[in-house]
Amino acid sequence: MLFIQYPGCSTCQKARKWLEAHKITYTDRHIAEDNPSYDELKQWYEKSGLPLKLFFNTSGMLYREMQLKDRLPAMSEEEQLRLLATNGMLVKRPILVDGDRVLVGFKEAEWPGDPA
Repeated sequence: MLFIQYPGCSTCQKARKWLEAHKITYTDRHIAEDNPSYDELKQWYEKSGLPLKLFFNTSGMLYREMQLKDRLPAMSEEEQLRLLATNGMLVKRPILVDGDRVLVGFKEAEWPGDPA
């Protein structure tokens, strides 16, 4: 299980505590130091079944500075994925990748239960 997070993110901290409380083993990855690649993002997006817009950190400063709220609708999926791959701070976090399951953000009810 791959846990992609930013240590300063309070939601990521909650997710980490939740994983540890449920004794779920994971590989930790710092999103700003090891930004997801275009290929990874494309694969995760396809597996997640989520709209691509949900992969953007819409509350982040960089998102606002780049005025992406106005720009994204005119961009193709490929352009959006390539943009996400340029800077980890554009990507919503945490992301949990577990085989074919990809969860973006932390909603406790959607995260895996206790391992059997």
